Amino acid sequence: MASGPHMTAPICLVENNNMQLSVNQTAIQILESISQPVVVVAIVGLYRTGKSYLMNCLAGQNQGFPLGCTVQSKTKGIWMWCMPHPCKPNHTLVLLDTEGLGDVEKGDSKNDSWIFALAVLLCSTFVYNSMGTINHQALEQLHYVTELTELIRAKSSPEKDGTEDSTEFVSFFPDFIWAVRDFTLELKINDHPITEDEYLENALKLIAGNNSKIQASNQLKECIRHFFPKRKCFVFDRPVNETKLLANIENIPEHQLDPKFLTQANNFCSYILTQARTKTLREGVTVTGNRLKTLVVTYVDTINTGAVPCLENAMTTLAQLENSEAVQKAANHYSEQMSQRLTLPTDTLQELLDMHADCEREAIAVFMKHSFKDDKQEFQKFLVELIKDKKEHFLQQNEEASSKYCQSRLDELSQVLMESISAGTFSVPGGYKLYREAKESIEWKYSQVPRRGVKANEVLQSFLQSQASIEESIWQADKALTDGEKAIAEERLSKEAAEREQEMLKQKLLEQQQQVEAQEKTLQENIVQLEEKMKKERENLIKEHNMILEHKLKVQKDLLDEGFRMKSERMDAEIKKLKSRFDATESNTTSWFIQAVEGLSRDIIKIVTGPVRFVDNIVTGLASLFKGDSHSF
Repeated sequence: MASGPHMTAPICLVENNNMQLSVNQTAIQILESISQPVVVVAIVGLYRTGKSYLMNCLAGQNQGFPLGCTVQSKTKGIWMWCMPHPCKPNHTLVLLDTEGLGDVEKGDSKNDSWIFALAVLLCSTFVYNSMGTINHQALEQLHYVTELTELIRAKSSPEKDGTEDSTEFVSFFPDFIWAVRDFTLELKINDHPITEDEYLENALKLIAGNNSKIQASNQLKECIRHFFPKRKCFVFDRPVNETKLLANIENIPEHQLDPKFLTQANNFCSYILTQARTKTLREGVTVTGNRLKTLVVTYVDTINTGAVPCLENAMTTLAQLENSEAVQKAANHYSEQMSQRLTLPTDTLQELLDMHADCEREAIAVFMKHSFKDDKQEFQKFLVELIKDKKEHFLQQNEEASSKYCQSRLDELSQVLMESISAGTFSVPGGYKLYREAKESIEWKYSQVPRRGVKANEVLQSFLQSQASIEESIWQADKALTDGEKAIAEERLSKEAAEREQEMLKQKLLEQQQQVEAQEKTLQENIVQLEEKMKKERENLIKEHNMILEHKLKVQKDLLDEGFRMKSERMDAEIKKLKSRFDATESNTTSWFIQAVEGLSRDIIKIVTGPVRFVDNIVTGLASLFKGDSHSF
């Protein structure tokens, strides 16, 4: 959708029926129609704490997500509201409101954990909404964070102790915002004013002590600090002082709300609308509405089977679907552009091949833009096959159009000649000279016909060949010719036939050479664009690695500053292990790229040419070319 969806009201995305999660197909169809990147904001917190009101504020509406006015939780499952992003052109804002945690009417607390985990997995900005202050009780209510290592997997085969897996949460977890409602304290520490963010970071500092409560509290704080590198806090005064008005807050005019609360709410909305990131997966893969749909379905299906949602598995599923669609989009682009630009017949084969090269380059770019994790280049090779078949179809159409057009024009030009032959016009003394003049006139007029196409010479030579026996009978019967002149005519006829055959052979050789050059362009264009894509992916991977390391180093420093030397030393060992793993990954990238180039080269050559004697030489040449440029990888 070019301008994003225009939902007039929220819709349930994930339904929660008797502790069984299911996906609402209507909501899925809405996401499926969104091709734009999405900014996904999810809010989670205890039930009856005003989460839905904040989400309505983000939507710019007084009403939308149901607020409720009783002790019962109004929202069940996860509700979704999609709209054009007000600050990011060509992006869609997706708001997710979750059912309240800790609802006494729910019989299974595990259900809360899955709602919490799903919100983390689906959003790019995660808002935790709580009441009062960030104290021990508030932290206890956020215990779901400590369960994330059991509810989410980054890799399909993580380390046995789970450390490597949880370390990589940083690369795809959302930004964390703590919204503290009905806040009545002064933002001060030791009589010094502090910011809201400083208030949050101070609350997340570890406390020395060995009793179980302190250790449990520290574990939660560490999880928040480890998993969410980017954190922010907003505090809100009570919107109104009268409890009766609170029950109907969506209908209260702004002038009756506390001005300080309005300012705080506006600051909250402004920050999220201007700063919330586009949803991405590992290595910078951008999530569109359609991709978000696949993630929702995959995660919910996995949870319902009793398994743990795994990002790597979800990305593999997503890549299979997306890459298939990317191939189709690219192939359709090629067909559409060729059909629009081609005027059949083309004057030369090279004209069509040049147009093919332009459209193929664009099609490959379309594929590269929409594909990811095509590690074995299977989808890219499939695209090469599709474009080859489509090119051959256009070549055939071009030849047929040329043959049909040339034959039609030649029939028109030769009509008088054929009628004269039938009427015996040339069966008189001197008739051979008249015939030659008439035939040469046809050849000259035919040569002046514009855009005859690739079959022009072949159609002409076929016509002249059909005239050879007629011409021979005419000069044989022409009594005005001497025997010597007839011998010359016979020799000329034989020479012209040989010249025609040689001309046809030269044209075929030229066309074969042009086809070979076109095939080489196909190979080179695929390799060049693959290299560009892999360079970008490597840059994203390095950026991701650096971000994880920088975050670990900051956590380590904070631990040291807070006096937790042993924890800091354990973190140091973890950092060294990470660096070693990242270094190994980078050292393998160059060799993997060369192997990918060689494999892709061999397969593309086989696709575009069939079995070729010179495959090894071509591949070796290309491999040496890219090895020489491997310093850029």
